[in-house]
Amino acid sequence: MGKQTPPVCSYEGSDYQQRFWEAGGRDYEDAVEAIALKRLLPSDGKFMLELGAGAGRNTPRYQGYDRVALLDYSRTQLEQARDRLGLSDRYLYVAADAYHLPFRESLFDGATMIRTLHHMADPVLALSEVRRVMNLGGVFILEFANKRNFKSILRYWLGKQKWNPFSKEPVEFAELNFDFHPKSIRGYLQENQFTIKKQLTVSHFRVGFLKKNIPTALLSKLDSLLQWTGSFAQYSPSVFTRAQAAGESEKGLPVDDIFRCVSCGTDLEGFGHDLTCPSCGTIWEYRDGIYDFRIKSNL
Repeated sequence: MGKQTPPVCSYEGSDYQQRFWEAGGRDYEDAVEAIALKRLLPSDGKFMLELGAGAGRNTPRYQGYDRVALLDYSRTQLEQARDRLGLSDRYLYVAADAYHLPFRESLFDGATMIRTLHHMADPVLALSEVRRVMNLGGVFILEFANKRNFKSILRYWLGKQKWNPFSKEPVEFAELNFDFHPKSIRGYLQENQFTIKKQLTVSHFRVGFLKKNIPTALLSKLDSLLQWTGSFAQYSPSVFTRAQAAGESEKGLPVDDIFRCVSCGTDLEGFGHDLTCPSCGTIWEYRDGIYDFRIKSNL
């Protein structure tokens, strides 16, 4: 139970969905992200892992997949997702951190990480875990906050910003909030045996004045026309990447035989109830439709 992990950003008890998305004037961001996902998602799939699922804002957009596992560190966010989407065989709600995924190898043929990597102090470790649980050829859609965007470049040139948007290292502009350079992200993905297939630039017009004075439908249409530029240049505040799991993977496992102990790595048996590790004896709670695999030292 003393397993170490990088610091984890938790939205436990937060009204993030209501405050940031529903009442925060983010209709434009939500609309352009929906466009990007529609362009990048496969038409169908078996088992999708949604990392940083939160309250399930994007989950309904994964209609092509037979089953979706919603993973978030915050149990209260997952409770909101469960209340929105309901309990069914299609949805699996899992509280855990991305550095220690409670799944067996080669389980998923799809995964997304939207507005989540920017909370990762160790992005390479997080991406290595994603690759571990993905089957060969699986599609991984990653969104990252781009430090080399036009606004940060202008601020840097005007002397209003100290950090260099052209340098490769991540910048932590607030506690556990990171922006990344596109070349660094490409390196992280390649290091973890992901092959980049497509990139889209998103949220080109994320400016308060424009969002206030131009209808969302028109602004999102203009953004849609520019997203394709991500294939050769990335200067928007948000970048979406479609990558494919390469290298070697074991054969995927049956969907009802999916968990492993995050304390010791032992495979777990069972479903729909508390799970006890046969090796270390740790009991992982299942309550009200949510599995809780958070390492106890982080709680």
